[in-house]
Parts: sequence; structure tokens; C-alpha cells
Amino acid sequence: MLDSKSASLSERLKQPGLISAPGVYDMISARIADQMGFDALYMTGYGTVASYLGLPDAGLASYTDMVSRVHQIASGTQTPLIADGDTGYGGLLNVDHTVRGYETAGASAIQLEDQEFPKKCGHTPNRAVIPVNDAVRKIRVAAEARSTSNFLIIARTDARTSLGLDEALRRGEAFLRAGADILFIESPESEEEMAIIGRTFDAPLLANMVEGGQTPVLSREDLLSLGYRIAIFPASGFLAAGAALQSVYQTISSLGSTTHYERELYSFADFNRLMGFERIWAFDREHATD
Repeated sequence: MLDSKSASLSERLKQPGLISAPGVYDMISARIADQMGFDALYMTGYGTVASYLGLPDAGLASYTDMVSRVHQIASGTQTPLIADGDTGYGGLLNVDHTVRGYETAGASAIQLEDQEFPKKCGHTPNRAVIPVNDAVRKIRVAAEARSTSNFLIIARTDARTSLGLDEALRRGEAFLRAGADILFIESPESEEEMAIIGRTFDAPLLANMVEGGQTPVLSREDLLSLGYRIAIFPASGFLAAGAALQSVYQTISSLGSTTHYERELYSFADFNRLMGFERIWAFDREHATD
């Protein structure tokens, strides 16, 4: 089952059209997204660390923290999962361990980046990258560690912000030669820069669409015309959830009740089905005692 999900994503990448992957960060977001027919889901590091630990995405979560979330989300959904693997959580042996662990946990692709440890969110300041040769070795080890080529390696570089676009492009070429399947140039700062990236590479490109981030959020048609094959929306879910929670909690705080809450709430009956209560009720009926 796990390899079939990876094969599904690998085959989808060979077909035309944009793969739009929503960011998921817990089982509520994952199960809602899983019902909607996406080609892939994206386990966002920022959202996962925030929801699980209540901490910023700044290298504070461990491999153990994250691989357990990969397993939980992948095992509870049918859609192929792209999972954020940060820097691989250490040196080359750690990268090998991380790739094997994420694949075993059920991910269909892993994203690895070239930041110095501790890493930081790609749309926040003060990020630094490791030397290019060290980053290339990590991608080469990652490609060798997987058990099947259907498990995809996404190589991300954060060099644009600190070293400029030319260095980011140079690293991208090196990552592809090292065995990366998908290239992720993080934080281009204009549509023109995105176009340059698209013209430079004859390989699947990933665009990181963060509302309020450094990169312009573009339409599906614009992304395709610029040469992108995958667009992840890591923050959309938790930003929407945060706004909704703030609104309903503010109503309760102000009025002491939700009787006058005007925004839509998820149906309680539908939420019961989403969480699998129908199986529980059927089980209870089957095993009920006289």
C-alpha cells in the first residue's frame, strides 16, 4: 500500500498539469483534505511543529517528533504524502536514517533543505546555508537510502535569500546531478525570478505558496506557464483554522455562548463521520450484550 501511494505520485508527476498540495499538520486537517481528491498532501513542518509542540519552526522538533507525525498522517489518509524532512536532522548518517524512516512511515516524498542547523522557516529572516558540496552529499545519500525510486527526493535550497538567485540556481543544478527528483528553489521574491527558475531547469519544479511570505502567490495557470509542476500551500490550512478559532473563541469570551455566532461551523454529525464514529457505533451494535 505504501509503495502504491508513492508510485501514484511518481506517475502523476509524469502527467501534464499542476499538482496542488494543501498543507496538513494534524489528523483533522489531513482527513478533511484527504476527502477532496488532491493528487498529494503536504505535511508542513511549520504547521506540524506549531500544532504538536506549540513552538516556532526553528529546528526545535526532532526526527522522532516528525517521523511519528508522518506515520500518523500517512496511515490515516489515502492520498500520497509529501513530508518536510528539514535538514535531515544532522549529518549524512542522519539523512540516511531520516529517508529510510520517512519512507517506512508511509511518506511518498521527502523534502530536504540545505540550511545550517538549526534551520528556520523559509519565509523568515536570518537563514544560512551549508557549503554546496556538503549539501550535494546529503542529496546523494538521500537518493541512495530510499528502497524504491518511486519514493521522491525533493531538494530545497534556501540560498536565494542569503547568497542570491545565481547561487540558488547553481545549487539546483548540483542537486539534480546528485539524484534529486524535484527541485525546490525557496523564496524567489518576484514573478520574474520565478520565470528565470522555470527557464533554467528541465526538471520538475516546486513552488512554495505562502500567503504573506516572500514569494508572490500565483494562479494555477500562471504557475504552469512559468514551468512549475507542484505547488504547496503549507500555511493556508492553519492560517484559516487560526482565524476561525480566534473568531469563535472571541464570541464565547465576549458573549459567554455561541448562540449569536454568525460564521459557519462544521456540522457535528459530519465531524463524527470524519473521525470514524460510524465504525465505533457499528462495532458497538455488533458486540452489544443482551
